[in-house]
Amino acid sequence: MGAWQPLPEGLPPEVRHFVEQLRLLKDRTGLSLVALGARTAYSKSSWQRYLNATQPPPRQAVVALCRVAGTGAEEAERFGVRWELAVKVWPKQTPLPGKPDDAASPTLPGEPDDAAPPIPGTPTQTAAARDPGDDYEDEPTLPWWDAPPPAPASSSRRLLTTALLLAAVLALTAVIGALAFG
Repeated sequence: MGAWQPLPEGLPPEVRHFVEQLRLLKDRTGLSLVALGARTAYSKSSWQRYLNATQPPPRQAVVALCRVAGTGAEEAERFGVRWELAVKVWPKQTPLPGKPDDAASPTLPGEPDDAAPPIPGTPTQTAAARDPGDDYEDEPTLPWWDAPPPAPASSSRRLLTTALLLAAVLALTAVIGALAFG
């Protein structure tokens, strides 16, 4: 369990601390990445990206890991705060098509990336001019067992359904009675 690959150089301290704590929490579960993926809505490869600091995890992934690890509410809240701090300064990936993996090294917030041309369809603001937290959208993915129950039908819809069912039963009874008593 504790044989993690080293984290990339130049990670902001908030990200490094968050990922180290996330790794410790994962190790505390005693689960492999495959087993962790089976107990959460996130695949083994997603967990690899999150735990090797190549991609920030969604907040819901952190919540799911806390649930699987059996953390208390206070500790889970601390992980939420660490997540917020880390996501604000998480290095943005700048993948370039047709280049080797080292060309897709992360760009730190506030650090100009002169070697990479702008990617079509992306804003051309400098990293220092934008709020780093604005780039990352947390799209919660809930496993089926955590999905909220369907909303109850409205009372008027239930009344209509009951009335139609009663009318059908009465019509069926009338037809059967007419056939039986001729």
